Amino acid sequence: MNIALYKYIVLVLLPLAIVGIYIALSGMKEEVPSEDREYLDPLPKSLRKIWPLAKLFGYYFGERLPVEWLEKYAAQLRKAGLNYLMTPSQLVGLQLVSGLLMALMVIVCTSMLSMMTFEYILFGFLLGLAMPMLSVWDIKGRREKELIRSLPIYLDFLTMATQAGLNITAAIHQAVDKGPETPLKTEFKKFVRDLRAGMPKEEAFKSMADRLDISEIDAFVTAVVQAEKTGASIGGTLKVQADQRRIERFLRAEKLAMQAPVKLIFPLVAFIFPTTFIVIFYPIGMKLMEAF
Repeated sequence: MNIALYKYIVLVLLPLAIVGIYIALSGMKEEVPSEDREYLDPLPKSLRKIWPLAKLFGYYFGERLPVEWLEKYAAQLRKAGLNYLMTPSQLVGLQLVSGLLMALMVIVCTSMLSMMTFEYILFGFLLGLAMPMLSVWDIKGRREKELIRSLPIYLDFLTMATQAGLNITAAIHQAVDKGPETPLKTEFKKFVRDLRAGMPKEEAFKSMADRLDISEIDAFVTAVVQAEKTGASIGGTLKVQADQRRIERFLRAEKLAMQAPVKLIFPLVAFIFPTTFIVIFYPIGMKLMEAF
């Protein structure tokens, strides 16, 4: 009788608790400042459903983190090209939402298997907490590779434009207008935007280098700034940079090609060789067993 009474109480209180949580979240949501995304990057479809919760957690938890942490998050977002998609505090909120969803998924799966423990739930929460940052790092790595790959192409554009008589600013305008769609083109657009906003050319170049934090871009910016200061030939400087970047790209590809056989050793030993041995020696073993 007592068990039945407890079940009845739980059935009555559970909907009330859900309603109370919904009302509390609605009240908290009203305090979150509205977001104008007209000049921001559009949200991916995978984030649109959970974005209100991410903003909510980001407002109440993310903005209360130390400034040093938020600056590190901002640097990661900037290098990944996501600084116009979300703020550091919203990234923290997204991490919390991901952690809670993963913990809820672990609770459901482990309860169905009768294996639910606190350790599993904690592991699921920590895994979900790390997934947004892992995605940011993956996007940053792919973006850096694309920037390095497209740099020689844009250096060729700039070399031809400067050797035709244009200055470096006009050459960058031409590269932006006619160059291929890559992340580097987006960065050059930001450089042009900084110039139009009144930023000096040298500061605009250094801002782009700080924003990307890639050694090849740093070398390009340093060479151009030094050529501007000393009055050296911009066209010749850019041609040397383009040739150097192209040689580095070839050496990088050669290095990856040499690493391929080494990387193939583990899958060969762990998967291919055992399967081959099973296919070859299984009939022989069966015949031996039948003979004896």
